[in-house]
Amino acid sequence: MVTTGEREDRLFAALANGTRREVLRLLRDEGPQPVQTLADHFDMRRPSLSEHLKVLREAGLVAEERSGRQRIYRLEAVPLAEVQDWLSPYERFWRDRLKSLGALLDRMPDDERS
Repeated sequence: MVTTGEREDRLFAALANGTRREVLRLLRDEGPQPVQTLADHFDMRRPSLSEHLKVLREAGLVAEERSGRQRIYRLEAVPLAEVQDWLSPYERFWRDRLKSLGALLDRMPDDERS
């Protein structure tokens, strides 16, 4: 059984790689695609892309479906909600900080440069 911490570690490790983020973007923007179509976007051999897809699949970010001899991948965005949940406190932190900075700047006198 995979613990919550292990699942989160897999998720963040999957997202840490630029190639995998680009695969997710392609699936988001262009919908489900066969491996070869995805591979055409990258300057790497298909087995290397398959390793990236395996990491994404194990993190729950993509699903694989067989259609004849092809493997079709589609985005599974639900795990990204966990990322958003994790980031929310930091977003609030920075929003509060920027709000405080804005209030400070509003109290400062304008420069009298003319």
